[in-house]
Formats: sequence, structure tokens, C-alpha cells
Amino acid sequence: MPGYGTPRRPRLCKIERPFDSFTTLSAHPPSRSLQKGQQTRAAILDAALGMASHMGLEGLSIGALAEVTGMSKSGVFAHFGSREELQISVIREYHARFEEEVFFPAIDEARGLPRLSALFERWIRRVSVELDSGCIYISGAVEFDDRPGPVRDALASMVGAWHAALARAIGIAVDEGHLRADTDPLQMLFELHGLILALHHDARFLRNPGVLDRARRGFARVISDYQTAPQDAPAEPTAATAPTAPGPGSLNHPHSPNPQSSLQE
Repeated sequence: MPGYGTPRRPRLCKIERPFDSFTTLSAHPPSRSLQKGQQTRAAILDAALGMASHMGLEGLSIGALAEVTGMSKSGVFAHFGSREELQISVIREYHARFEEEVFFPAIDEARGLPRLSALFERWIRRVSVELDSGCIYISGAVEFDDRPGPVRDALASMVGAWHAALARAIGIAVDEGHLRADTDPLQMLFELHGLILALHHDARFLRNPGVLDRARRGFARVISDYQTAPQDAPAEPTAATAPTAPGPGSLNHPHSPNPQSSLQE
């Protein structure tokens, strides 16, 4: 998921990355050769992500990537070791960029509906800018839904982690009194995910106009189905604390706190 800033990468977050290792801090700065190697790997990964977005994860190969980057096959192989590891690395990179663009900014919003609305708004914006290339979460599911193995496991783990974060945000909205106490977070998540799949299908395949507005109206309707009635809402909320109506999330991207504590605070 062109690169976003990397300061957040070493930080643990609620969207887990089970394939990431802990970063070991050293008193000595990395050598110039190590820095160059990391830069080369990042450049290869960026090209691989672009290829996967247009051709799918199955379209990736060491040879094709070597041709695109102008490197030798052995040079590309030295950074990834196998086509499978290359595919998994692309999935992890896509997930990290998805976090930076969708998850981290949204959790700076107030708990409850403001945060849930920001998560969904940023999600549909992310999908909308991928219409000419494709969402790896969606296209990868089509490619690997019936193909067990490490690549499918990596993709399912990342998608599952994102869904778990959304389900937690829904649960927090229930705790805050913005959604009914009998709200089933998994059912609501199912309905929101369905809107995303419909958006991707109608915009990318059918090229229908106005699908973003339809997705937003669908979200508002889902919220209205689960939202607490006025008599069930917290007593006499002030203007400063009243739940805001669903709408676009903040576009500000300050350094956010640890997302694990943000979603559970």
C-alpha cells in the first residue's frame, strides 16, 4: 500500500504484523553498506507492489522484477530468496501503507462514532484511489481463496487484523452509547465490508458513476439501523461531547499515540 513516512514502523500496533520481527536497537549506526542494502530492498519492494497492484500477486516473479528494476535476477533474489517470500513481503508492505493512510489517522478521532466514521471514510477513499490498479486485499482474496499456503496465510492474517480493528471500533461505539447495546459488531462489520466490496466491483468492473456517494449513503443507513434512539442515548450530552454524525474523518495526520492503547482506552 509510493511510500508513506516510516517513523511509525517499529511501533507495535493493534493491527498486528505477525511476520514482523522486533527491531533490535544498536548503539552503533548502521553501516553505509547496510543502509544501501535497505534502500535497494525498499526500491525493489516498491516496484513489486506496483506490479502486484496491476497484475496480482501471482504476476510477481524474480525475473519480471529484475527487468523492471534494471537489476540482475541474482541481485533481486539476494533480497528475498524466493518468489513466495517476495509475495509475502509485498503483502506486509501493502498492509503497512494501509495502516499509515487509513488506520493511524482515524484513531486520532474521538472514541465511538467519530472514530468508526473516520475508519470507514478513509477506507473508501483508499479503495477509490486504487480503482485503476486494484486493492491487494480484494484481488489477493480472489487469487488465493482456495490455495492454502504461507502466502494465503499472510494475506488472511493482515485482512483479519484489519477486520478485528474495525470490530473493536464498533464495540467502542457501543460502549460509548452511540450504538445500541444489542449491536453485534461482527454483523455490522459484515455489512460495512459488503459496502466496500460493492464499491470496488461497481467502480472498477462496471465503471458506474456515483459509487462513492452510494457507499457513503449505505454507511449512513447502516449506522441508522444500529444507532441508539434519543431516549437511549447518554443523558444530556453537551455540545462538546455529543456524538457527531457519521462523516469524513480528519485529514490531519499528526503523530498518533500507540494505536493499541488508542483502540482500547
